[in-house]
Amino acid sequence: MVGGKLIRFSMPPTPLIVQTEELDPAPGAWLSERAHLVRVGAGDAGFGELLAQAEALVVRTYTQVNETLLARAPRLRVVGRAGVGLDNIDLEACRRKGVRVVHTPDANSQAVVEFVWSLVFDALRPRVFLTEALDKKRWGEARKELRAKRQVGDCVLGVYGMGRIGRRVARVGTALGMRVLYHDLLDVPESHRAGANPVSRDELLRSSDILTVHVDDRPSNRGLLDASAFALLRADVVFINAARGLLVDAAACADFFIKHPGATAMLDVHEPEPFGPTYPLLDIRNVHLSPHIAAATEAAQVNMSWVVRDVWRVLNNEEPQFAAV
Repeated sequence: MVGGKLIRFSMPPTPLIVQTEELDPAPGAWLSERAHLVRVGAGDAGFGELLAQAEALVVRTYTQVNETLLARAPRLRVVGRAGVGLDNIDLEACRRKGVRVVHTPDANSQAVVEFVWSLVFDALRPRVFLTEALDKKRWGEARKELRAKRQVGDCVLGVYGMGRIGRRVARVGTALGMRVLYHDLLDVPESHRAGANPVSRDELLRSSDILTVHVDDRPSNRGLLDASAFALLRADVVFINAARGLLVDAAACADFFIKHPGATAMLDVHEPEPFGPTYPLLDIRNVHLSPHIAAATEAAQVNMSWVVRDVWRVLNNEEPQFAAV
């Protein structure tokens, strides 16, 4: 009541946000306090009706945001990708529709770097944990069997892609006393090289004892590691891919490691995911597959889920911190 008159205040409508994949509870609760957040899978009943009213969509790895989905979302203003890669989002289609895309490019960097180095040590420093007492003979045999052929610090580390994760991987290699090489499409300032030396793609492939891939998922990188690339690798290389499965030609990769039993592949990402029983890299003794877990730490999951902050910024006509579109 003001001056004897009843003043009615109209609250702005609460925006509907559809979340298709799991978020950490705390960021989800934060967003729920500000908007109408509904958790529904892209294949679940009712998804289409909700999508038609949604102003924001929060996804992770497996929801495909393409022309077909966007045509069903006339009110959509922003897509939040809780994670780094954007290969499940058609950025050009979003751009044409005027839909912003935000993500969390550095949220899982530490987790991935730790995972990559755990794979390096798994490959080069074999170990077992004893569950029973051993007699003197078996004790000596075990120590001999587990003797490493190479010290990590004596190896040449090759980093294919010197972005946020690649630089951190290189920094650890330098700290271990390794010779570190890298190849990147961009000119990396010396202050960002972490002690690594730039070389051509072919020299990187030929010279690396350990080759770890950290390039992005742009369409031109599909099949980046093809038969011609594998032909340049050392016969005893340790090859690590914790970036994106689409970077590797799986058939060419399988052929190389079958023919080079002294080499080792440690692959955390695949094309497709999950892969089926005909996946070319299954059942190869020196190829080790994991189910896309490089970023599987509690801290990384929380960090990625905070993409909701940028989603909320866009809905409030503010500039997001990490925009892809």
